[in-house]
Amino acid sequence: MPPHSGVIREAMSEDSSTTGSAPRSWFGRLSQALTGEPKSRDDLLQDLRHAHASGLLAADTLEMIEGAMTVAELQVSDVMVPRGQMVSVPIEADMAEILAIVVSSGHSRFPVHGDDRDEVLGILLAKDLLRCFAAGEPPRLQTLLRPAVLVPESKRLNVLLREFRLSRNHMAVVVDEFGGVAGLVTIEDLLEEIVGEIDDEHDEAPSQDKAIALSADGVYQVEALMPIEDFNQRFQTQLPDDDYDTIGGLLTGKAGHLPEVDEQITLGRLQFTVLESDGRRLHRLELRLQDG
Repeated sequence: MPPHSGVIREAMSEDSSTTGSAPRSWFGRLSQALTGEPKSRDDLLQDLRHAHASGLLAADTLEMIEGAMTVAELQVSDVMVPRGQMVSVPIEADMAEILAIVVSSGHSRFPVHGDDRDEVLGILLAKDLLRCFAAGEPPRLQTLLRPAVLVPESKRLNVLLREFRLSRNHMAVVVDEFGGVAGLVTIEDLLEEIVGEIDDEHDEAPSQDKAIALSADGVYQVEALMPIEDFNQRFQTQLPDDDYDTIGGLLTGKAGHLPEVDEQITLGRLQFTVLESDGRRLHRLELRLQDG
């Protein structure tokens, strides 16, 4: 018997003697030792972006993975709707006023406050109003209120998302360190950090006029979410839209990574410069048309 046969057998069977861990062959461990594993979050993101650049990972899948990783680092204050933009209902409002607020906003949930806007009495659901009207019962606001969930500005988004899932709540009122209302946050706000903007029928679709602005010196500013089809129509170009839907997605794929602010990417006679980016996706671009 060869002198090292016992060592080889031991190495090959070592994984079966390890309690609590998934079996892994000695060849698998050797491969990982040679190729290396991500040692940090940045290393992992870099590996994922390389996988995307190599065609192993779709762009939208990469965005969702990056978003899910980012959620664990963000706080409620990073995504909440600030107090000044909240749509709320005063407790003394009559039914005509309440219906006007519900219809004009298009929302489904509304914080209800007393004389002081920091005094949140509960949450009104539009479907509860509708149920009353369908039953022919005169709705009374006080009896329709559901308990309000209060969360601090510093709560981590991944923790809040887990609480939303367990409690089946879709909205929380955000309070500051003094107990005053700082804003509100919905489950949609959290999910948008993972999957991107979620538009509904109440959101105005961006037009070409709004997606493109022309400055006096002949330089364009372009929304990164502008569909490639619309861009091609506007500039008489033939940019491919097989793998990407938006200009921002196309540029990210071309660069092989998420371009940073001031980074330039050239596609033929189109020279793009990144103007705005939040570290996960592009928002606004500068476009210069080169002679050619």
